Formats: sequence, structure tokens, C-alpha cells
Amino acid sequence: MKKRATTTIDATDRSLGRLATEVSLILRGKNKPEYAPNKDIGDNVKVINFSKVKVTGLKQEQKMYYRHSGFMGGLTEIPMHKMKPEDTLKFAVLGMMPKNKLRRKQIKRLSIEL
Repeated sequence: MKKRATTTIDATDRSLGRLATEVSLILRGKNKPEYAPNKDIGDNVKVINFSKVKVTGLKQEQKMYYRHSGFMGGLTEIPMHKMKPEDTLKFAVLGMMPKNKLRRKQIKRLSIEL
């Protein structure tokens, strides 16, 4: 098995969504010629300076994330400004990846430094 490469991405003055798109493509391996949807050939991704990422508009105050406990009335709203900063990128990347068994393995290769 080949050793996975590590890609370092500087998040300074980059939009959150565009950064998440680039990270998800590298994690899945879509930037390689031997890409296949059923193979896990992506690389490790290290995001540095994430505290300097750019969030446009009023998203910082108005954007909400939701989670459900599974019980009746168990919907919880979490505003973006109350979340850990690294979780916002993780949720954005997770939303751009396919909902299958490879997703859990691929997201573990993402590391974020503030």
C-alpha cells in the first residue's frame, strides 16, 4: 500500500465554503488520475491558520447548525458563533462528502490548527 501524502492548506483570508470544497476533493482523492468512487485513495489534509478564515455576510451571527437526539422534541439549534471554530470546517466538509462508509475513514485524515 502506498504511503499517503500530506497536503498543507493555509486558510488565511479564504472563504469557508471554498476551503471546504478543496479539502473534500483532496480527502476523497478526486485530484488523482486513479480516482474511483469506491476506493479510498485520498491524502491527509492539514489546515493551518484556520482562525483567520473569512466568513462572508452575517453568517457568523445568523447561521444555525442543527442536531437531533432521536427523541421527540430533541432538535437542538447551535449558532455558528458558539461552536468551536474547527467544527465549522468539519461540518462543511462532511456536507460535501458522500454519505457512505468511506466518509468516516476519510474525515479522520483532516487535521485543523487554529
